[in-house]
Amino acid sequence: MGYDNTATDLKNTSSARASGVQYVEAGEGDAGQRLDNFLVRVLKGVPRTHIYRLLRKGEVRINSKRAKPDQRVEAGDRIRLPPVRRPEAGAEASGARPPSASLQKLITSAILYEDTDLLVLNKPAGVAVHGGSGMAHGVIEVLRASRPEARELDLVHRLDRDTSGCLVVAKRRAALRDLHAQLREGMAEKRYLALVCGKWDLGQKRIELPLATGERRGGERHVAVRGHGQMALSTFRPVQFFGTVATLMEVEIGTGKTHQIRVHAAHAGHPVAGDDKYGDRECNERVRAYGLTRMFLHSASIGVNRPGTKEPLHVSAPLGADLHAVLEALLKAPGSRRGARRR
Repeated sequence: MGYDNTATDLKNTSSARASGVQYVEAGEGDAGQRLDNFLVRVLKGVPRTHIYRLLRKGEVRINSKRAKPDQRVEAGDRIRLPPVRRPEAGAEASGARPPSASLQKLITSAILYEDTDLLVLNKPAGVAVHGGSGMAHGVIEVLRASRPEARELDLVHRLDRDTSGCLVVAKRRAALRDLHAQLREGMAEKRYLALVCGKWDLGQKRIELPLATGERRGGERHVAVRGHGQMALSTFRPVQFFGTVATLMEVEIGTGKTHQIRVHAAHAGHPVAGDDKYGDRECNERVRAYGLTRMFLHSASIGVNRPGTKEPLHVSAPLGADLHAVLEALLKAPGSRRGARRR
């Protein structure tokens, strides 16, 4: 292993495949990591979709208890791994194609800030943060391929595939634990720009509603406002009005739940423009006439304390040219005007 304070990889992988249930103990370097990311690293070669299936069935357990994908691993945790089929030794390396040179260039050129602990990039829309669901490589796989010597690169948080903007990647386990703690304790500042359908007439609106992620519709995960879900907080502020067609919003989130902004916006009656899952079909058609070809949701900035030093770090990601063009076209819509932006 490249470091001594993390969980030991399964010994003798061929016998592990034959012997059934395995147990690993999390080390100090694993503390604070999401369980799903921990499993991807330990169960090398197992598709992420299969790992999530095992978690849903309750076949992965921490200290004999069922565990969820977003549960944080603690040092000393005893983690049960069910029998899984994995590639023979060397099969993964020989059969997997590396990310293309063009994809590596796209991701590495999007880096906005980097230091010894972390990097922040302006994730392009259409690129997933990790591989799976029909996409061989995501941002994290591309970064690992382009920096094979950096063995501890890991995602600090996630963005939807169609969402662009600030994405933070930790370069060391200690930094990952520190940044995860900041996110859990609400110390990070995350702001988004979202174009929502219709004229937002709710002023500044704080939406605090529980979200449940376990629902399935058409075979896909669907997040919904449900009393038994986990509480999520989003604050919406209007930035610019485009008549009755759409409104540009600044959204600050106090939590980081799956599809949080999209579900809260739809619940308020103003879904995110271009959102095919939670959006409004007629609105999407109207806004498409102004050149919108994807969901208009952009992670505009993120603020954290640098791990170790606690110095404040604030990084902004410019809005893409495609979304700028949509706003320029919408300015010609009847009744378009700027809102009072509170800064």
